[in-house]
Amino acid sequence: MISGHGDARRTLIVVFLRGAADGLALVPPVADDHYYRARPRLGIDAKDAIKLDDRFGLHPKLRPLESAWKEGDLAIVHACGTEDQTRSHFEAQDLMEHGGVVAGGWLGRFLSTRPIESRGALTCVAVGKALPECLLGAPSVTVMESLEEFAIAGRTPRFGTQLERLYAMQRGQLGAAARDTFAALLRIEAMRTTRYHPDNGATYGRDDFSNGLSQLARLIKAEVGLEAASIDLAGWDSHFGQQGQVEGLAAKLAAGLGAFRQDLGPRMATTTVVVMTEFGRTVEENSAFGTDHGRGSALWVLGGGVQGGRVLGVWHGLNPDVLEKRGLLEGYGDLPVWNNYRNVLAPVLTQHGAAAGIGGLGTVFPDYELEPFSLFG
Repeated sequence: MISGHGDARRTLIVVFLRGAADGLALVPPVADDHYYRARPRLGIDAKDAIKLDDRFGLHPKLRPLESAWKEGDLAIVHACGTEDQTRSHFEAQDLMEHGGVVAGGWLGRFLSTRPIESRGALTCVAVGKALPECLLGAPSVTVMESLEEFAIAGRTPRFGTQLERLYAMQRGQLGAAARDTFAALLRIEAMRTTRYHPDNGATYGRDDFSNGLSQLARLIKAEVGLEAASIDLAGWDSHFGQQGQVEGLAAKLAAGLGAFRQDLGPRMATTTVVVMTEFGRTVEENSAFGTDHGRGSALWVLGGGVQGGRVLGVWHGLNPDVLEKRGLLEGYGDLPVWNNYRNVLAPVLTQHGAAAGIGGLGTVFPDYELEPFSLFG
């Protein structure tokens, strides 16, 4: 093991659906007549939806996740989001990823509370081209689109050997970090030279999202000590022609997560996937066969001992009387945020080792009085 106990760790994967995913399309309230009155053209037909309970269904393109729901490994919190009222992608993402009006990102602060001895070169990975805001302040993050990028680029093997010898003379935290990094390079090099075969008959798609999840599955199974990772699926800003746009993205989301869960098999018991978005869409469809920026959406928690098969949280329906009005505009209004996202993340982080109070959840979400959901047994 790179860190000495990589096989004992839990891994948290954060999937961010950038662009404001429509929770009312992904998890439609099929028993609510107001849903179909507000969306006569875009409403997901109850007979096509995957039944979750007496109120909600899943978008038909999310069928690869049906088994996770039936087996109790998937929980959903509807009408979830932040207190941000701007309906601005930038501001809402900023608030959500920072965990409030505070320096650093919520996931970065969580990782900074972890024991020093558990920190390694591959403790945290961001799949993509840039460091996401949620990981600002993390003690160590590797940003990469693929395992091929984790190397001493443009240098000969001799250079790497000389560099390793140089750092071998270092003592303390610098020396330990260097040794861990070189050990990680050796492990990744071995992975690069071996063709990856997913387990349990899992088949990943060829899109970037599925490819990123397959890279994370490899790292988890290689026991390199991965504690947290982030990956995005962008493109959810569905002002125009929403039906085809959401169908394509929902298919990618479900296929990727379904393959990841199947590939990991028993390792999903120590892996948690959180799927979140900055805000939802308007309850009422617009004249361009789309929806505009709204408020509440749906947040999902998959795996990791989740007591799933449940849609959790406050839900008052879509009667216009309970919706959030937008100034003097007539119509249905927006789905309110009845459930704050921090109260969903809090039990997830507790499951991954965060303690209560300062130095734990109080550090991750300062200046916010948590009321954590009951997500785990």
